[in-house]
Amino acid sequence: MTVTLNYEQHGDPTAPPVVLLGSLGSDLSMWAPQITALSPIANVVAVDHRGHGKSPVVDGPYTMADLGGDVVALLDSLGLASVHVVGLSLGGAVGQWLAAHHPERVRTLTLLCTSAAFAPAQPWLDRAATVRADGLASIAESIVGRWFTPGLAERDPGLVARHVEMVAGTSDEGYAACCEALATWDGRPDLARIVAPTLVVAGAQDPATPPATMEQIADGIAGAAFHVVDPGAHLANVEQAGRITALIRAHITRATPAGAQRTAAFEQGMRVRRSVLGDAHVDRAMSAATAFTEPFQDFITRTAWGDVWSRPGLDHHTRRLLTLAILTAAGNEHELDMHIRAALRAGLDPDELVEVFLHTAIYAGVPNSNRAFALGRQALADGEGSTTQ
Repeated sequence: MTVTLNYEQHGDPTAPPVVLLGSLGSDLSMWAPQITALSPIANVVAVDHRGHGKSPVVDGPYTMADLGGDVVALLDSLGLASVHVVGLSLGGAVGQWLAAHHPERVRTLTLLCTSAAFAPAQPWLDRAATVRADGLASIAESIVGRWFTPGLAERDPGLVARHVEMVAGTSDEGYAACCEALATWDGRPDLARIVAPTLVVAGAQDPATPPATMEQIADGIAGAAFHVVDPGAHLANVEQAGRITALIRAHITRATPAGAQRTAAFEQGMRVRRSVLGDAHVDRAMSAATAFTEPFQDFITRTAWGDVWSRPGLDHHTRRLLTLAILTAAGNEHELDMHIRAALRAGLDPDELVEVFLHTAIYAGVPNSNRAFALGRQALADGEGSTTQ
């Protein structure tokens, strides 16, 4: 019988869906770096396994079919016919089960720090017994001790403490029953059945699922790509957040047909363009487009707004300030006036305009900054930024 899983949905519900399945003893907050970075291009669905996070706890033991069936039921409830699946550790095992038993539901598969079989079974059964007898909190620190490399743990004790708290807060029965699911599962015979484009990523210092274990998965799945991140222990998605997210993003993008990529990039670009410049301006620009100018509107929407402005490295506020400084330095009055007004309508403090234009005066010339001040003064006089949009 399936369990109604807790989940969080981020990004655009119409964008390609990416489902994140976490480690034993985690909740969906472990995916915070990927949620933030992937939301601009995807419909991100982060999930708590049964007995974890805010998902219901039912008495064990569980099987991998139980855990995978919960995810299928969630996809059905959300109307998602097929998704990009990203799983780490226990989540990677669930991902393998889904790809082998429900191939039509998995567009791509990304497996992080996991295994095709968590043998031998007895240590998992022993751990389940310990947790039921003494509580998960009794071993939470030793569990998290395998999640991060010693160097990171020493540099960021707060990170370690937060994850110890997360593990200790997991249901004892939920954790123990998932240990039993790992003990009884062997996905090695099913690797050859997986047809989804697959990315396999190991942490170089992962003591639980080392690179050699991950390489066996990659060897068993036709055409799978294999990477090792260094440094990286079991929770490599946190320790190597930028590298892991870049690999995931490239993997799911390559698997999307070129036409769909262009459409998704245009739709994403249009959302960002409207959020930065405002609906009125964008509507005017699009309504004025002709057969001659339409290719440029498509190009600028996909590349400037759908790509550069959508990158996670800088927030939109920082990009606004950079844009204002560059346009001031270049003396591009038309674009500068547009971006000044858009920034003020979006709530930018006029004092920040002053700082941008003063800074640009020093490094790019007083005349251009003088003109920028004039344009800003006129925009404020016209009432830009004085009302809530």
